[in-house]
Amino acid sequence: MTTVRQRRVGKGTEAAEDQPSEETNVKPDGRILPDPPGRRLWNILSITVGGIVAISLGLLTSVYVATLHENDLWFSNIKEVEREISFRTECGLYYSYYKQMIQAASIQQGLHGLVYDNKTESVRTINILERMNVYQEVFLSILYRILPIQQYLEPVYFYIYTLFGLQAVYVIALYVTSWLLSGTWLSGLLAACWYITNRVDTTRVEFTIPLRENWALPFFAVQIAAITYLLRTHLQPAQERLTLMAVFIATFLFSLTWQFNQFMMLIQALALFILDCLDMLPTAKVTWLYIIQISGLLLVCVLQFFNSMILGSLLISFNVSVLIARAIQKNLKKGSLLNRLGKLILHVLLVLCLTLLINKFIKKILNLESDEHIFKFLKAKFGFGATRDFDANLYLCEEAFGLLPLNTFSRLSSTLLFYVYGFILFLLTVAAVIVAFRNLSGSNQVQFKEKKEEYTVTLKPDAAYSLVHTVLFGCLALSTMRMKYLWTSHMCVFASFGLCSAEVWKLILKCLHLYTSQRTQVIKYSIPIITLLYISFKFWPGIMDELSELREFYDPDTVELMNWIKSNTPNTAVFAGSMQLLAGVKLCTGRTLTNHPHYEDKNLRERTKQIYQIYAKRSPSDVYGILRSFGTDYVILEDSICYERRHSRGCRLRDLLDIANGHIMDGLGENEPDLKPSVYPRFCEEIKKNLPSYTTHFTRVFQNKTFHVYKLAKHK
Repeated sequence: MTTVRQRRVGKGTEAAEDQPSEETNVKPDGRILPDPPGRRLWNILSITVGGIVAISLGLLTSVYVATLHENDLWFSNIKEVEREISFRTECGLYYSYYKQMIQAASIQQGLHGLVYDNKTESVRTINILERMNVYQEVFLSILYRILPIQQYLEPVYFYIYTLFGLQAVYVIALYVTSWLLSGTWLSGLLAACWYITNRVDTTRVEFTIPLRENWALPFFAVQIAAITYLLRTHLQPAQERLTLMAVFIATFLFSLTWQFNQFMMLIQALALFILDCLDMLPTAKVTWLYIIQISGLLLVCVLQFFNSMILGSLLISFNVSVLIARAIQKNLKKGSLLNRLGKLILHVLLVLCLTLLINKFIKKILNLESDEHIFKFLKAKFGFGATRDFDANLYLCEEAFGLLPLNTFSRLSSTLLFYVYGFILFLLTVAAVIVAFRNLSGSNQVQFKEKKEEYTVTLKPDAAYSLVHTVLFGCLALSTMRMKYLWTSHMCVFASFGLCSAEVWKLILKCLHLYTSQRTQVIKYSIPIITLLYISFKFWPGIMDELSELREFYDPDTVELMNWIKSNTPNTAVFAGSMQLLAGVKLCTGRTLTNHPHYEDKNLRERTKQIYQIYAKRSPSDVYGILRSFGTDYVILEDSICYERRHSRGCRLRDLLDIANGHIMDGLGENEPDLKPSVYPRFCEEIKKNLPSYTTHFTRVFQNKTFHVYKLAKHK
């Protein structure tokens, strides 16, 4: 095994010193007056300094994660096969298509090999560009081929440096979002520092480089920054059009690079829907965002050869339903409080029913079953009945898809991030409830004008969106640990914005009857600076120690296996085994696979379950028949799966197979009453005894401490 190292619709706000308020110098007719020369000069200077700091922090983050990756694996010194093995599981599968494009005789042949691929799934020809989100690998490979850099930079370095470079984009986008929300670039600096010091919980790019989320999340952060700017009031038409274009481009790139984009944008659409219903966002801008989400996803659908999973996504059904429901209920935002609440309840029910009907209709027409495993998993996860479904249990038993561990909060608290986040979240949630009630009641607007100035000043549309965004993605992260990176990065933005916001401190001081403009400005800068100093003194030595710690990639058993496959099997050989290992086999050897880790296809899921019978209690003739039906020439058995101890009883792969097959599980413990003993022993254990019933079909051709490779006999 591998060894490596240890915010409401506010009508007014105070001007920030670093940046003019979006309401400053606005005439009653909506026209914006020019700033005085001195103020304009100060703004230019502030933006210049803030921009330089943003770019510097982005580049430093990129160098930081690249250095960690090098120090962790000694990547520059290890062999090519070891570098490729370090791209574990699905990471290796995605990188293999980049390698395939690089090694193709021409770009055209490379693309043809992806569109008509018969090596990823044996006895099947599939379209990789339709099935997987690998356009980024295609683009990078073409760029590498046409740029004059082949003599100076190896393909693998061009690839990983691009990913590390995207981390710079990510950090800059977080910085800009926080700056836009608070009005001071000091907030962006604090957000970036929190992102870096909480690296364990904000990113995993240094050890899962080709993972789809590492491509997608920087574009998602850019999209959020653009939406934050779009939601400002008094934008000029040209500014609004350019911002909408930026939102569309970022949405498109995010959708193109990650297969789970539709689920993330559905949560984003829910945030927009909630705020629109509560009259906390401009309806026209929300409509544009719905349309951008739909159009971006449909464009990706076209590029992915009309991928049915995209067409049947809940996001498209939901957004279309919202637009239809709004057209039907035109007077949704008029009337008394009770009247509006009644309309809202009907509106929500109408949208929900339309979404389910449209989605059901689309899936029926397209005969879509690609994403059914996700809904089975969600149904079982949230307690809507136990399941024996193999695919659902495979997800349920993985730690990454479990609840967010409690120690995450202790780590986030050590940098003060979680404490600040919790305080700002509570404060703005209270403000949002007050604003929502007043918006829905629609009464006493004149009578409470001055009071409204006190309570709504900290909840402008961009702040309101950020609040609901962080709440919804927080719920996602709490329920599914793998999705925490969507939440923790925005947590840095949200907490730093609140700590550096004049509006937030104004509200706090007014509640304490201590408000003065000068006191607000002093606190707005002093508290963040003190926080930055604390973070620097506490975590700088640890970061330096981390950067000086040197380790080396070490996985001799896998290296031996890959070298044996390349030297002793024909190029056309078909290999069966675990999804994770076979991704490495494809990358390192180019051999044909029976199955792989990209699980968003029903036929592949059924195929994987059948291949995994090598770890179940089945007869040798049954297993042989299954493997040969997929054209298998060699099967790789792993002791780490056959004798697994990582998971508890009931979650080991062999247990999941036993339950799915109706067999009693191994070991002490309870079994469901209808499970029965198998008449056959476990295949992966029994085959090692070289009994005649096994040697008739299987011949061992390779063995080390971890892997056993058997060649299948070719009976007539």
